[in-house]
Amino acid sequence: MPPNRRQPPTVRLRRLAAELRRLRQEAGLSQEDVAEKTNVNNVTLYRIETAKTKPQLRTLIALLDAYGATESERDSLIALQKEAKQRGWLHSFEADLPDQYTALISLEAEAQQAINYESLFIPGLLQTEDYVRAMIRGVRPAATDSEVETRVTARMQRQALLEGETPLRLWAILDQAALCRKVGGDAVMRDQFAHLIRQAQRPHVTIQVIPFSAGAHPGMPGSFIVLKFPSDDPDVIYIDSMAGDLFLEEKADIQRYNSICEHLRAIALSPNDTTALIASLREDH
Repeated sequence: MPPNRRQPPTVRLRRLAAELRRLRQEAGLSQEDVAEKTNVNNVTLYRIETAKTKPQLRTLIALLDAYGATESERDSLIALQKEAKQRGWLHSFEADLPDQYTALISLEAEAQQAINYESLFIPGLLQTEDYVRAMIRGVRPAATDSEVETRVTARMQRQALLEGETPLRLWAILDQAALCRKVGGDAVMRDQFAHLIRQAQRPHVTIQVIPFSAGAHPGMPGSFIVLKFPSDDPDVIYIDSMAGDLFLEEKADIQRYNSICEHLRAIALSPNDTTALIASLREDH
């Protein structure tokens, strides 16, 4: 991974950092005070409190002792420490997928809601297997069959987030251009459109299309995903571009992209009109 593209921490690690920072402040201790009481130096404490590193268990226990944490707080934070880099099913794919893509998958798995805007592709969580395969072969013409199938399998595994008792809430917004680009041929697109119509009927999935008639709009520069998490964990913005994948976590960036989302939802067709448009395009194929 390039040195200027730090892989973001998992949500658990961010939550652990925030809780440790809160406990220190409530105990009325400065970072210098903590260094004197625990021998954890200022640099290490800063990195722990900003989720740049996971504390070792003995370091965590020393901090909790210094802060006078309650038994329930200790149990909760020790559990977070153990789970801070948990990646579930993704573990078997990490050697074969780019770091930033595995980071997206990890964060996505912990999110409560995703708002995905796409200008040229069907959103990844809504793609059919045949569409994924044709898309990857088109975008990555030098990829081997094995590399293609690894990415296809990972994409289909991601879609399990839309299943289960507490599925990810997905709000997908796409430019009409993504529907009009024929990926894989007529049969693939017909199946893809039918899949979108089925998914749009699910209570936790909302799909809107920005029609060509809307003219220029804020989403035209490129695609992005806004990931929203439970509790007070801040949003994370994921941007996929030709220059590489990028994560934004600064408050100003989060506000800007949430504002763009509101604008795009306002100019897009309603979910019902979107379904009607997709059905019409399916007939054309």
